[in-house]
Amino acid sequence: MTAPFAPLQWDVFCRVIDNFGDIGVCWRLATQLAGQGQRVRLWVDDASALQWMAPHGCPGVQVRAWDALVPAAHEAPPDVMLEAFGCEVAPEFIAYSVQQVITRGQKPVWINLEYLSAEAYVERNHRLPSPLLTGPAAGWTRWFFYPGFTPATGGLLREPDLMARREAFDRSDWRAAHAAAFGLGDIGAGQRWVSLFCYEPAALPALLGQCQAQPTQLLVTPGRPTAAVQAALTEDRGEIAPKRLSDKREQLTVSYLPHRPQAAFDEMLWACDFNAVRGEDSLVRALWAGQALVWHIYPQHDNAHHDKLWAFLDWLQAPASLRQFHATWNGLDNAPLQWPDDNTLSEWTACIAAARARLLTQDNLVAQLLGFVAEKR
Repeated sequence: MTAPFAPLQWDVFCRVIDNFGDIGVCWRLATQLAGQGQRVRLWVDDASALQWMAPHGCPGVQVRAWDALVPAAHEAPPDVMLEAFGCEVAPEFIAYSVQQVITRGQKPVWINLEYLSAEAYVERNHRLPSPLLTGPAAGWTRWFFYPGFTPATGGLLREPDLMARREAFDRSDWRAAHAAAFGLGDIGAGQRWVSLFCYEPAALPALLGQCQAQPTQLLVTPGRPTAAVQAALTEDRGEIAPKRLSDKREQLTVSYLPHRPQAAFDEMLWACDFNAVRGEDSLVRALWAGQALVWHIYPQHDNAHHDKLWAFLDWLQAPASLRQFHATWNGLDNAPLQWPDDNTLSEWTACIAAARARLLTQDNLVAQLLGFVAEKR
């Protein structure tokens, strides 16, 4: 496929706060840019998660250590400098870029790719300039670019073939393969499949308790979710949580998953009836999955995440039951957690499917970035 835009050198900068979220978004961004014929250097201060997230790398993407500071003398200078999530480009790289401009005469397009939100300020601030008044790059402009859920924002990351792959996915085969891998034996047709990628929600014990009352396969991602589930399941028995592949409590079967590449994570979301996700990357992927979901939003000390969550639910046009579930899951109130019955779950799934349909009418984030850069160059 011929790339619609001239190939440029993109330098993408990522400082890892949440080792799954920041690098996850940046890796998807880098690979999707490369898929459009762009050349990408991804500068990151902790690339360890890529060992399992992207074990085979990606043609056109080079991963660079943050403290390497600048490209080698024989390498192409940046045509685009993109700071992810407000991280700041190293002063040495800025000085290098300024020197390159003196030599070749064209400034790179400098973009600050912001956090995802449905709040009103996103549409107001998207594509706004931020002139640099001091330092070696004084006189340059850095541009704010906001991903988002509406046509007046930068859109969401989405591969061109994502929906075709989603449509071709065989859920039954995936579930059968999972059951075989975990030695679960025959799985009943009436089981509800649930994925769990969360922090430590106070309502987790209530969720586990209610799942025990109906046939449920719970797929728990590694790290904090696994620790939280094992702590909750052993606390009521006075046990010490051992290392194991699975747990069984009445009608609830729990599978503790290993780390998996991004494509395999997406397939897990496609295979489930309900996805509990956290942060930014997994929320977007759960929306593309089109199944019922709950978002465990990243907590902020000043509770700014409350407004962010409500804004998302407003955009989602979430029914009252889904709004209440989010509030309880995120600790915004002390109401008891109401695990959905089949009719409610169907209503939630329809809500997500309708939201996905709206998103699919909009250009994806990479397409919008490419157009923006072409405009500014």
